[in-house]
Amino acid sequence: MTASSESQFKPNYPTPLKHLKLKGRQPKTIEAYARAIRHLGAYFDHHIDDLSEQQLTDYCTELLESHSWSAVKLDLYGLKFYSTHVLHKPWMTMALIKPPKTQRRPDIVTIAAAKWLFRATLTLSYRVCYFILSSLGLRLGEGRRLEVDDMDAHRQRVPSRDAKGHQDRFVPLPQATLDRLRRCGPVHRHPVLLFPNRHGGLKAARYATTPLDRGGVPTTLRQGVADGGITKRLPHPVCATVMPPT
Repeated sequence: MTASSESQFKPNYPTPLKHLKLKGRQPKTIEAYARAIRHLGAYFDHHIDDLSEQQLTDYCTELLESHSWSAVKLDLYGLKFYSTHVLHKPWMTMALIKPPKTQRRPDIVTIAAAKWLFRATLTLSYRVCYFILSSLGLRLGEGRRLEVDDMDAHRQRVPSRDAKGHQDRFVPLPQATLDRLRRCGPVHRHPVLLFPNRHGGLKAARYATTPLDRGGVPTTLRQGVADGGITKRLPHPVCATVMPPT
């Protein structure tokens, strides 16, 4: 890496991030594209303004040795966005790089395994969060952002705001889920967040300003899956298809 190449790359780096925000892309998409641009910059010594098809072919070949096709696609999408909106160059079509189209169906964890998983999770906030995601069919981000006032016990429904595609929707609220939420709330006593973060322990959760860490929820669940010897492949978010116990 040379100082001159890095100095030319850094001023351009924030530009695609601004365009992504202005186009209303989700934070995860912005993060993924930004990471892709950083990876490409580091790999090509920050010279990514005029990459040839052969260079990209070699890069993707090497990337596939340690990553999945999803990583390759994200890097290509990030570079395409960078070329189009920063360099103002037409994106070249690469016939040699064509990620396969696949549609995998995740395994469904049995009721017995789900019961074991919920009971094996000692931290109440994580255990209830798993149950919420599974019983309401919410994505991880949707479940983490839930607030106390979202629980409409009278109509037995829960709003899911700013879901995939920036869509809002209502999902049914089963009585069993509502009962568990009522037992969870008095534990941390947060006035707004249903699942406040636990950075400062249980006592500090009442004053938290952010929900549970996005990485902490799946990490804890994966540990429970490993401890319980559950071998089925779970999707991400990791408990979208765990069947709730009866």
